[in-house]
Amino acid sequence: MKINTSELEAVAVRAAQYPPEDLPEIAFAGRSNVGKSSLLNLITARKSLARVSGSPGKTRTINFYRCNDRFRIVDLPGYGYAKISKSESAKWGAMMESYLEGRENLIKVVQLVDIRHKPSAQDVQMYDYLKYFDLDGIVVATKADKIGTNERDKAIRQIESALGMSEDDIVIPVSSLKKTGHDELLDTIDFLLEQWDEFHG
Repeated sequence: MKINTSELEAVAVRAAQYPPEDLPEIAFAGRSNVGKSSLLNLITARKSLARVSGSPGKTRTINFYRCNDRFRIVDLPGYGYAKISKSESAKWGAMMESYLEGRENLIKVVQLVDIRHKPSAQDVQMYDYLKYFDLDGIVVATKADKIGTNERDKAIRQIESALGMSEDDIVIPVSSLKKTGHDELLDTIDFLLEQWDEFHG
């Protein structure tokens, strides 16, 4: 699959601001600074669809991007940024929970982790949370160009083990810098959309 058209459709902090539930949605979640904006720009082939920032914790809203008039990519706020106050962090948590637990047309959440590091306690917590709502199963290991090919398999096994992933779950190594791995992610999203269409056709 190729994303030919993509546009920001809504910026929300509460449910009343969400777009209608007329299109299936794939959400993206990850720790602050894991490379989420770069990944979204890569898969949509847009240089600045999502704003890339050097300072973590920039996404403080839920951003809905309409793609190919067929589905939406939903950019969730980054989690785990230490410099954010507890009250601000709790606010984000509630905002994400409201979306993840109540959105009928949400198919899957793609979770991003940094391939160079073992998933953090917050990564594990997030994956468990997604598992509870049956939204887990796809993990993108970002910054894949930062480690050698030999280390990659070991890093992927470490991610699978730390997150308690099942045999059916997949880890896709992606490098936004080298522009690799995103085709597999797009094919996976396409498959999910086809399943959605069959079920809701």
